[in-house]
Amino acid sequence: MKNDDNDKRQAVNAPGLVPVNCEFQLEVLEKLGRLEAKVDMIVGNGQPGRMRLAEDRLWALERNDIRRNVYDRIVTAAIAFAVSAVITLHDHFLPK
Repeated sequence: MKNDDNDKRQAVNAPGLVPVNCEFQLEVLEKLGRLEAKVDMIVGNGQPGRMRLAEDRLWALERNDIRRNVYDRIVTAAIAFAVSAVITLHDHFLPK
């Protein structure tokens, strides 16, 4: 086993090349594989990924928020109109 590691290091450390640690290369490749798997999970691999699902949910929330703002403005306008009418007709309804 130890000889195999030495052979790998000698192959990597060929004359004229910068010496590289084989363990470091394996660690980097392992991390790169995990990163690739995570990116595939987020973006989606032929099917909707998490980002697509999050975008769809956000779009639905924005649409509902716009609709709710319209309803809130209508209700606020109706309340303001009712209060203004009561204030305006206050003297008309009270006997003198």
